[in-house]
Amino acid sequence: MATFLSRLGRFAFRRRGLVVLLWLLALVGAGFAASTAPAPPADTFSMPGTESQRAFDLLREKFPDARPDGAAARVVIRAPGTEKITSPVRKAQVGRLVADLAKAPQVAVVADPFEANAVSGDRTTTYAYVTYEVAAGELTGAARDGLTGAMERARDTGLVVEAGGDAVEIEQAMSGTGEKLGILVSAVVLLLTFGSLVAAGMPLLTAMVGVGIGVSGITALAGPLGLSSTTTTLAMMIGLAVGIDYALFIVSRYRSEIAEGHERAEAASRAVGTAGSAVVFAGLTVVIALAGLAVVGVPMLTTMGLAAAGTVAVAVLVAITFVPALLGFAPVRVLARAERRRYTGKPLSKRQRRKAAQRLADEREAAKPEAGRKPNLGARWAGLVLRRPVAVLLLGVVGLGVVALPAADLELGLPGEGTMAPQTTQRKAYDLLSDSFGPGFNGPLTVIVEAQDAPKAAERVRTTLADVRGVDAVSAVTANRAGDTALLTIVPATGPTDARTEDLVRSLRATARGLETATGGSAILVAGQTAMFIDFSQTLDDALLPYLGLVVGLAFLLLMVVFRSVLVPLKAALGFLLSVTAALGAVVAVFQWGWLAGLVGVDQPGPVMSTLPIFMIGVVFGLAMDYEVFLVSRMREAYVHGARPGEAVVTGFRYGGRVVSAAALIMTSVFSGFIMEDNDFVKMIGFGLAAAVLFDAFVVRMAIVPALFALLGASAWWLPKWLDRLLPNIDVEGEKLTRQRPGAPSGHSAREDHLVG
Repeated sequence: MATFLSRLGRFAFRRRGLVVLLWLLALVGAGFAASTAPAPPADTFSMPGTESQRAFDLLREKFPDARPDGAAARVVIRAPGTEKITSPVRKAQVGRLVADLAKAPQVAVVADPFEANAVSGDRTTTYAYVTYEVAAGELTGAARDGLTGAMERARDTGLVVEAGGDAVEIEQAMSGTGEKLGILVSAVVLLLTFGSLVAAGMPLLTAMVGVGIGVSGITALAGPLGLSSTTTTLAMMIGLAVGIDYALFIVSRYRSEIAEGHERAEAASRAVGTAGSAVVFAGLTVVIALAGLAVVGVPMLTTMGLAAAGTVAVAVLVAITFVPALLGFAPVRVLARAERRRYTGKPLSKRQRRKAAQRLADEREAAKPEAGRKPNLGARWAGLVLRRPVAVLLLGVVGLGVVALPAADLELGLPGEGTMAPQTTQRKAYDLLSDSFGPGFNGPLTVIVEAQDAPKAAERVRTTLADVRGVDAVSAVTANRAGDTALLTIVPATGPTDARTEDLVRSLRATARGLETATGGSAILVAGQTAMFIDFSQTLDDALLPYLGLVVGLAFLLLMVVFRSVLVPLKAALGFLLSVTAALGAVVAVFQWGWLAGLVGVDQPGPVMSTLPIFMIGVVFGLAMDYEVFLVSRMREAYVHGARPGEAVVTGFRYGGRVVSAAALIMTSVFSGFIMEDNDFVKMIGFGLAAAVLFDAFVVRMAIVPALFALLGASAWWLPKWLDRLLPNIDVEGEKLTRQRPGAPSGHSAREDHLVG
């Protein structure tokens, strides 16, 4: 692997013009395809194989006039003060509002509230149901303006008018502020890390090219594959973070190789051969974790995972080809200003390089402890951990355990109008309906009966289900024209997020199973918001263990091949569990409990979105393995080249500690920038990933991992001999590259010996 990547890096460095041209053509081509593609569809949610999805599909097939795919709005009207909505004046005003709503473009039908008997018991509130001809994502601006205009004119008469439903626009557009802020902070971190504007700008440039190609490809395929705008945003978030990090590691290793006396093309070749190997395998773990979301069986998660995985794959290719090509255009300017003077001018001849290498080796050999260079911060930190491994290990584990405690109170839920900010019209409409019609009115359950004589069978079902405890009201039976399918609506006595409503759904479904044979019905299905949440939770529960087994198992095998060890992949997986649990604890504390809600911009604390935990597990596992590969691969490299276990840890931190810290700060800043967005899911995932990266990089990888290495010693690299013979040797450490250049310096200064004893 290292040899192949080394040759690839040398080719890209020498044929830099061709490589850059090819990447620019790819960017332009993807951009053109995206610009000519139709707008991405709206976010849709489906769960194949569940009862809720079967009910929805049956409703769409048997009741086409009901337009289950069409957008809808429920306009709630309340009389002001103590007035009644049924008074002649107010009733006439509601009639004009209904007529006004029907005139709006793309409206199919508006149900008159008085004809539908949709009036509250105290006669103060009513509602009009508006059905549209097209789905919410296809509504035009004129259609939405017609809805809001009719509502405003009704409000001018003194009525209280609010609306909910997917036809009502949600002000959660992506502003792009998060990406800009993340890039700005990343630029500052890169500049402080490298001390060079060129070196700082190179990872940003290559990451944006990679993200541009990935996101443009997603946009171009959005229509045919049904990829929503949220999918694009998450792919951009992850692609930008890993793209900057991967390029950072290549550039940093190039600078190290130059500092050790290598010629420029050789330095680029070795940087891609060593750091590039780590990038490839780190990227592969991320791709496995994201693509593995397909096993969950939820199309929304599958498309998100595959789209983000594709963007990560592009970021890897950019890092191992585009980055060395750009290094070829600025081989010296990527160095810090103080170091450039030593490398300006023409490249050294082979004879001069040999002399320089020999002189550098002689200087290192003759160096005494007191004359050696001062260990950097990373080496000193590693020495501290090696001297106090038990204390550091306990402090890290206990600290993350405390942060993870709120995760025990994790409550999952699907996004709904009841969890929106109190000032939104959707939340106001939700509260008005709950106050006037009961808490269960906002979460009605739909029962669909399919039978030869559906109306008769449905009447028997209606009579039986009305007696189930927790049912507040049951509507009349509505049959289709063919008479083979009927439906009825059940209003629970409790709200859609209440645990008692979940119990009611289970009771109704159990009763329905017994009625299927008695009524001659071929199917009796119970659906609705609460029913969908139950089905979704069951889907996730069924998929969680297979998903973890697939992702963790494949990544474990991959890391075992990379590090030639059994214990290193094991502790990497355990460290991931600490990180993701602590991150979920932080999400619960902020988004569910409301701690620091104002600072983060959470308008309404509530249940955590159901898709978040499993999505975070996939993303965080991939990113956690990133830092494991980058940091431990340098330790493995030193160990393979003859360093003692303690020396290998110090060497890994001396070369990798600062770079991994910078990479973690960059990734955290990118994810944190998305907290500023209005989209609730994007805000939540941005916060969760930022917290996970901080915990994993600075607590797990920087503290717990070296402490475990100190306690395990050489046994950390233990691998059974029979397994060693079976596993392929892919040479991630670049051992073959070192053999090609005998007399290579070890990279471990004499003065650092006191850190490891």
